[in-house]
Amino acid sequence: MYVFMSTAVSAAGTTTDATNHADTAWILVSSALVLLMTPGLAFFYGGMVRGKNVLGMLAQNFVTMGMVSILWITGVYSLAFSGTGGLIGNLHQFGLNHIWQQPTGLSLSIPPMVFVAFQLMFAIITPALITGASADRLKFGSWVAFSSIWLVIVYAPVAHWVFSPLGWLAKKGAEDFAGGTVVHANAGAAALALILVIGKRKGWPKERMRPHNVPYVLLGAGLLWFGWFGFNAGSALSANTLAAYAFVNTNTATGAALIAWILTEKIRDGHSTTLGAASGAVAGLVAITPACGFVSPMGSIIIGALAGVICCLATGLKTFLKFDDALDVVGVHLIGGILGALLIGFFGTSMVNGANGLFYNGGFALLGRQTLAVVAVVVYSFVVTYALALIFDKTVGLRVSEEDEAAGLDLSQHAETAYESSSFSDGSRFLSNFSSTN
Repeated sequence: MYVFMSTAVSAAGTTTDATNHADTAWILVSSALVLLMTPGLAFFYGGMVRGKNVLGMLAQNFVTMGMVSILWITGVYSLAFSGTGGLIGNLHQFGLNHIWQQPTGLSLSIPPMVFVAFQLMFAIITPALITGASADRLKFGSWVAFSSIWLVIVYAPVAHWVFSPLGWLAKKGAEDFAGGTVVHANAGAAALALILVIGKRKGWPKERMRPHNVPYVLLGAGLLWFGWFGFNAGSALSANTLAAYAFVNTNTATGAALIAWILTEKIRDGHSTTLGAASGAVAGLVAITPACGFVSPMGSIIIGALAGVICCLATGLKTFLKFDDALDVVGVHLIGGILGALLIGFFGTSMVNGANGLFYNGGFALLGRQTLAVVAVVVYSFVVTYALALIFDKTVGLRVSEEDEAAGLDLSQHAETAYESSSFSDGSRFLSNFSSTN
């Protein structure tokens, strides 16, 4: 997956000056950039929901940052990157014990603790992505409990399969530079499973549920675009030429997808929208994520353009198949993640990194490995998430009551409103009633 330099470790178990300080600085900065993506995602999603649910969306994303930060340190990191098994790691590094040891099978030019921090940010944003599909209807407490268990039983094994050199998909040669399968296809499949269990929003699809603040959407998309350079270029785990390729490919594919999406809108609907521009940019970021360290800049243009067209059209699947994916997580992240992973099989080139794809005389071997990885991750994530959601739905319950859904998550789950105006006067009355009965 990656190319690494060796790190010297002293007898006392601490990293010595053989650590590459430039690489360490770059990955620390990249980690901070990736963390910024989750607040960016919160605004991207928050702008697309109705005004009565914006704080509910922001809260679900922010609590994920706190919850995953604790779980990652106490055990999930160890399950993802320790041990010698192909299916899941062990608890050898529970609580970050033995953290001076390199992750199993890797030889890094950065301290292992920096690797822990960088991978933590991936673990944070993956369950956060799911919240867009289930917008407007999840109980806050149920989300916290559900996503905590999901991180352990879905994210940790999948990360081990693909990101750990000892994972069974990594051993088979599947390529995923920064998380097209581990993050995006995984979250997209989980999102589909979750919304099939909890059902449609009240009034969907007859009631038009317009974004309440498109500038928020554009702000969120801009923060995502900015943070994604750490996500993708940081995944080289070194300040080197491969990181530069990933950086340039990320930007190029994103621009191509943005243009392709709004052109598709223009042809289909007669106009291009700012919401479409933001969505197209995110679709390009998703699709290039697995491929950014394996394809040429020209290849990234094609991948981005295909993502812009295909993801734009894929957002219509929810109407055709009648599943309520509120903010198009399936159309953008599931389809985009799958697309980017598979296109490595066509555009991957050893002149950049990794194996040659079909268009570089590599035959169908790489495409076959990519297909196996996509199928394995999507099926596992969907089946396990569906079972987990059913258990929660039948026990503690996942969905808010009809009254709470009508009032909005901001009031019913958090006793707050995002905006103080006359348009929320009915909500204020609900808040008064809510306070008097609790």
